[in-house]
Amino acid sequence: MLGAIRDRRIREKIAERIDGLAKDPDKQGKPLMGELTGYRSLRAAGQRYRIIYRIEKDKVVILIAAVGIRKEGSQVDIYALAKKLLRMRLVEPD
Repeated sequence: MLGAIRDRRIREKIAERIDGLAKDPDKQGKPLMGELTGYRSLRAAGQRYRIIYRIEKDKVVILIAAVGIRKEGSQVDIYALAKKLLRMRLVEPD
């Protein structure tokens, strides 16, 4: 998903935010609810893009589930896409 973002500067900003999750990922982003319970959402690159991630505490692993634009009501909305990935079991539920 990150590679699909055409603007190199935006990709770099998102990658920096992802790298920043290495320190205190549970204190960043906000917990999600509903189908995305167990995941967190972190704003990136001018507040339009979101990084949806899950923390596996026992392994100290952060799973990035989706990256994209928040566009409420659109089929390309990152939350709608993340829910679809979970339903299709392309991303493991918590």
